[in-house]
Amino acid sequence: MTVAAITDIGKVREINEDNYCIYEKDIKLYMVADGMGGHKSGEVASFIAINTIKEHISQFITEELEKPSVEGIIFEAFHRANKEIYSKSIEDFNCEGMGTTATMVLMMKDKVYIGHIGDSRAYILRNGELEQITQDHSLVAELVRNGSITEREAMKHPQKNIITRSLGADKKVKVDIFSIDFYEGDLLLLCTDGLTNFVDNYELQNILLEMKDCVEGCNKLVSLANQRGGYDNITVVIAKNSPTGLEGR
Repeated sequence: MTVAAITDIGKVREINEDNYCIYEKDIKLYMVADGMGGHKSGEVASFIAINTIKEHISQFITEELEKPSVEGIIFEAFHRANKEIYSKSIEDFNCEGMGTTATMVLMMKDKVYIGHIGDSRAYILRNGELEQITQDHSLVAELVRNGSITEREAMKHPQKNIITRSLGADKKVKVDIFSIDFYEGDLLLLCTDGLTNFVDNYELQNILLEMKDCVEGCNKLVSLANQRGGYDNITVVIAKNSPTGLEGR
Protein backbone atom coordinates (compact mmCIF):
# COMPACT_ATOMS: atom_id res chain seq x y z
CA MET A 1 0.00 0.00 0.00
CA THR A 2 1.25 3.48 -0.88
CA VAL A 3 -0.46 6.56 0.51
CA ALA A 4 -0.17 10.34 0.63
CA ALA A 5 -2.29 13.20 1.97
CA ILE A 6 -2.50 16.99 1.87
CA THR A 7 -4.72 19.46 3.69
CA ASP A 8 -4.66 23.05 2.48
CA ILE A 9 -6.36 26.16 3.84
CA GLY A 10 -7.16 27.39 0.33
CA LYS A 11 -7.07 31.01 -0.83
CA VAL A 12 -9.95 32.57 1.10
CA ARG A 13 -10.58 30.96 4.51
CA GLU A 14 -8.84 32.24 7.65
CA ILE A 15 -8.52 28.80 9.26
CA ASN A 16 -8.50 25.20 8.08
CA GLU A 17 -11.52 23.33 9.44
CA ASP A 18 -10.61 20.11 7.58
CA ASN A 19 -8.78 17.22 9.20
CA TYR A 20 -7.49 13.87 7.98
CA CYS A 21 -6.06 10.63 9.32
CA ILE A 22 -3.49 8.15 8.06
CA TYR A 23 -3.16 5.35 10.60
CA GLU A 24 -1.03 2.34 9.67
CA LYS A 25 -0.05 0.45 12.78
CA ASP A 26 -1.97 -2.77 13.37
CA ILE A 27 -4.58 -1.72 10.79
CA LYS A 28 -4.78 0.57 7.75
CA LEU A 29 -7.24 3.40 8.39
CA TYR A 30 -7.66 6.57 6.31
CA MET A 31 -10.14 9.37 6.87
CA VAL A 32 -11.13 12.94 5.96
CA ALA A 33 -13.45 15.32 7.83
CA ASP A 34 -14.78 18.78 6.97
CA GLY A 35 -15.93 20.78 9.97
CA MET A 36 -18.57 23.49 10.04
CA GLY A 37 -19.85 25.98 12.58
CA GLY A 38 -18.85 29.28 14.15
CA HIS A 39 -15.33 30.67 14.36
CA LYS A 40 -12.93 27.73 14.84
CA SER A 41 -15.69 25.38 16.05
CA GLY A 42 -15.68 23.49 12.75
CA GLU A 43 -12.02 22.78 13.36
CA VAL A 44 -12.93 21.41 16.80
CA ALA A 45 -15.68 19.17 15.38
CA SER A 46 -13.49 17.62 12.67
CA PHE A 47 -10.66 17.07 15.18
CA ILE A 48 -13.00 15.27 17.60
CA ALA A 49 -14.43 13.14 14.79
CA ILE A 50 -11.05 12.03 13.44
CA ASN A 51 -9.61 11.19 16.84
CA THR A 52 -12.67 9.51 18.34
CA ILE A 53 -13.22 7.28 15.32
CA LYS A 54 -9.52 6.42 15.04
CA GLU A 55 -9.17 5.58 18.73
CA HIS A 56 -12.27 3.37 18.80
CA ILE A 57 -11.44 1.45 15.64
CA SER A 58 -7.76 0.98 16.49
CA GLN A 59 -8.75 -0.33 19.92
CA PHE A 60 -11.36 -2.87 18.85
CA ILE A 61 -10.63 -3.95 15.26
CA THR A 62 -8.61 -7.15 14.81
CA GLU A 63 -7.79 -9.11 11.66
CA GLU A 64 -9.84 -12.18 12.59
CA LEU A 65 -13.15 -10.30 12.89
CA GLU A 66 -15.93 -11.11 10.44
CA LYS A 67 -17.86 -8.51 8.42
CA PRO A 68 -20.80 -7.99 10.83
CA SER A 69 -18.44 -7.34 13.75
CA VAL A 70 -16.28 -4.92 11.73
CA GLU A 71 -19.32 -2.94 10.60
CA GLY A 72 -20.65 -2.89 14.17
CA ILE A 73 -17.40 -1.39 15.44
CA ILE A 74 -17.46 1.27 12.71
CA PHE A 75 -21.10 2.03 13.63
CA GLU A 76 -20.16 2.48 17.29
CA ALA A 77 -17.11 4.64 16.40
CA PHE A 78 -19.23 7.10 14.43
CA HIS A 79 -21.91 7.21 17.11
CA ARG A 80 -19.33 7.90 19.81
CA ALA A 81 -17.92 10.73 17.69
CA ASN A 82 -21.41 12.14 17.21
CA LYS A 83 -22.07 12.05 20.95
CA GLU A 84 -18.75 13.79 21.73
CA ILE A 85 -19.33 16.57 19.20
CA TYR A 86 -22.98 17.08 20.14
CA SER A 87 -22.13 17.26 23.86
CA LYS A 88 -19.31 19.73 23.25
CA SER A 89 -21.60 21.96 21.18
CA ILE A 90 -24.09 22.13 24.07
CA GLU A 91 -21.54 22.60 26.85
CA ASP A 92 -19.36 25.20 25.12
CA PHE A 93 -21.07 28.37 23.83
CA ASN A 94 -18.23 28.92 21.33
CA CYS A 95 -18.99 25.54 19.75
CA GLU A 96 -22.76 25.92 19.48
CA GLY A 97 -24.13 24.42 16.28
CA MET A 98 -20.88 22.83 15.14
CA GLY A 99 -20.73 19.63 13.12
CA THR A 100 -18.57 17.78 10.63
CA THR A 101 -18.58 15.39 7.73
CA ALA A 102 -16.54 12.20 8.06
CA THR A 103 -15.52 9.70 5.41
CA MET A 104 -13.26 6.79 6.38
CA VAL A 105 -11.89 3.63 4.83
CA LEU A 106 -10.58 0.65 6.76
CA MET A 107 -8.54 -1.88 4.80
CA MET A 108 -8.72 -5.48 5.91
CA LYS A 109 -7.43 -8.38 3.82
CA ASP A 110 -8.96 -7.96 0.35
CA LYS A 111 -11.79 -5.67 1.44
CA VAL A 112 -12.29 -2.00 2.17
CA TYR A 113 -14.87 -0.99 4.76
CA ILE A 114 -16.35 2.48 4.39
CA GLY A 115 -18.03 4.66 7.00
CA HIS A 116 -19.52 7.88 5.68
CA ILE A 117 -21.65 10.88 6.61
CA GLY A 118 -21.92 14.26 4.90
CA ASP A 119 -20.60 15.42 1.53
CA SER A 120 -16.93 14.53 1.70
CA ARG A 121 -16.31 11.68 -0.71
CA ALA A 122 -14.61 8.37 -1.37
CA TYR A 123 -13.79 7.25 -4.92
CA ILE A 124 -12.22 4.10 -6.33
CA LEU A 125 -10.12 4.06 -9.50
CA ARG A 126 -10.15 0.60 -11.08
CA ASN A 127 -9.14 -0.43 -14.60
CA GLY A 128 -8.87 3.20 -15.65
CA GLU A 129 -12.37 4.16 -14.48
CA LEU A 130 -13.13 6.40 -11.51
CA GLU A 131 -16.29 5.70 -9.50
CA GLN A 132 -17.69 7.63 -6.53
CA ILE A 133 -18.48 4.99 -3.92
CA THR A 134 -20.06 7.24 -1.29
CA GLN A 135 -23.32 9.10 -1.65
CA ASP A 136 -23.38 12.80 -0.74
CA HIS A 137 -25.76 13.67 2.06
CA SER A 138 -26.66 17.11 0.72
CA LEU A 139 -29.61 19.01 -0.66
CA VAL A 140 -28.02 19.38 -4.09
CA ALA A 141 -27.13 15.68 -4.26
CA GLU A 142 -30.79 14.85 -3.68
CA LEU A 143 -31.67 17.12 -6.63
CA VAL A 144 -29.15 15.27 -8.82
CA ARG A 145 -30.46 11.86 -7.75
CA ASN A 146 -34.07 12.75 -8.54
CA GLY A 147 -33.10 14.22 -11.92
CA SER A 148 -33.89 17.87 -11.15
CA ILE A 149 -30.36 19.07 -12.00
CA THR A 150 -27.21 17.62 -13.61
CA GLU A 151 -23.92 16.92 -11.82
CA ARG A 152 -22.37 19.83 -13.71
CA GLU A 153 -25.15 22.16 -12.53
CA ALA A 154 -24.69 20.89 -8.98
CA MET A 155 -21.11 22.20 -8.89
CA LYS A 156 -22.38 25.77 -9.28
CA HIS A 157 -25.68 25.50 -7.39
CA PRO A 158 -26.18 28.29 -4.79
CA GLN A 159 -27.25 25.75 -2.15
CA LYS A 160 -24.46 23.24 -2.75
CA ASN A 161 -23.11 23.65 0.80
CA ILE A 162 -26.32 22.60 2.56
CA ILE A 163 -25.75 19.10 3.94
CA THR A 164 -28.52 16.88 5.23
CA ARG A 165 -26.46 14.66 7.55
CA SER A 166 -23.43 15.38 9.72
CA LEU A 167 -21.77 14.34 12.96
CA GLY A 168 -22.80 16.51 15.91
CA ALA A 169 -25.93 18.12 14.50
CA ASP A 170 -28.38 15.90 16.41
CA LYS A 171 -28.41 13.39 19.26
CA LYS A 172 -28.99 10.54 16.82
CA VAL A 173 -27.12 10.02 13.58
CA LYS A 174 -27.49 7.83 10.48
CA VAL A 175 -24.21 6.60 8.98
CA ASP A 176 -23.60 4.78 5.69
CA ILE A 177 -21.50 1.67 6.34
CA PHE A 178 -20.60 -0.84 3.62
CA SER A 179 -17.68 -2.74 2.10
CA ILE A 180 -16.21 -3.35 -1.34
CA ASP A 181 -13.55 -5.65 -2.74
CA PHE A 182 -10.08 -4.14 -3.08
CA TYR A 183 -7.66 -5.54 -5.66
CA GLU A 184 -4.02 -4.97 -6.56
CA GLY A 185 -3.81 -1.85 -8.69
CA ASP A 186 -6.94 -0.27 -7.21
CA LEU A 187 -6.66 3.31 -5.96
CA LEU A 188 -8.77 5.09 -3.36
CA LEU A 189 -9.33 8.83 -3.22
CA LEU A 190 -10.80 10.51 -0.13
CA CYS A 191 -11.50 14.24 -0.30
CA THR A 192 -13.50 17.12 1.11
CA ASP A 193 -15.79 19.28 -1.01
CA GLY A 194 -13.12 21.95 -1.29
CA LEU A 195 -11.81 19.74 -4.08
CA THR A 196 -14.97 18.37 -5.69
CA ASN A 197 -16.77 21.73 -5.83
CA PHE A 198 -14.12 22.90 -8.31
CA VAL A 199 -12.73 19.77 -9.98
CA ASP A 200 -15.11 17.40 -11.77
CA ASN A 201 -14.93 13.61 -11.87
CA TYR A 202 -13.44 13.50 -15.36
CA GLU A 203 -10.57 15.77 -14.27
CA LEU A 204 -10.06 13.76 -11.08
CA GLN A 205 -9.79 10.57 -13.12
CA ASN A 206 -7.27 12.03 -15.57
CA ILE A 207 -4.99 13.37 -12.85
CA LEU A 208 -5.05 10.07 -10.95
CA LEU A 209 -4.28 8.11 -14.13
CA GLU A 210 -1.40 10.39 -15.13
CA MET A 211 0.27 10.91 -11.73
CA LYS A 212 3.70 9.42 -11.08
CA ASP A 213 2.92 8.69 -7.43
CA CYS A 214 0.40 9.49 -4.69
CA VAL A 215 2.25 12.61 -3.53
CA GLU A 216 2.18 14.12 -7.01
CA GLY A 217 -1.50 13.27 -7.32
CA CYS A 218 -2.35 15.07 -4.07
CA ASN A 219 -0.31 18.11 -5.08
CA LYS A 220 -1.90 18.38 -8.52
CA LEU A 221 -5.44 18.08 -7.23
CA VAL A 222 -4.98 20.70 -4.50
CA SER A 223 -3.20 23.02 -6.93
CA LEU A 224 -6.06 22.81 -9.44
CA ALA A 225 -8.69 23.59 -6.79
CA ASN A 226 -6.65 26.60 -5.69
CA GLN A 227 -6.20 27.78 -9.27
CA ARG A 228 -9.99 27.90 -9.55
CA GLY A 229 -10.35 30.16 -6.54
CA GLY A 230 -9.52 28.02 -3.52
CA TYR A 231 -12.72 29.23 -1.85
CA ASP A 232 -12.72 26.40 0.68
CA ASN A 233 -10.30 24.23 2.62
CA ILE A 234 -9.05 21.31 0.51
CA THR A 235 -8.10 17.89 1.83
CA VAL A 236 -7.03 14.90 -0.25
CA VAL A 237 -5.93 11.36 0.71
CA ILE A 238 -4.78 8.95 -2.02
CA ALA A 239 -4.09 5.29 -1.25
CA LYS A 240 -2.99 2.82 -3.91
CA ASN A 241 -2.91 -0.95 -3.60
CA SER A 242 0.57 -1.33 -5.07
CA PRO A 243 2.96 -4.26 -4.81
CA THR A 244 5.45 -3.51 -2.00
CA GLY A 245 8.40 -1.45 -3.14
CA LEU A 246 7.11 -0.53 -6.59
CA GLU A 247 5.93 2.99 -5.69
CA GLY A 248 7.22 5.38 -3.09
CA ARG A 249 5.11 7.60 -0.93
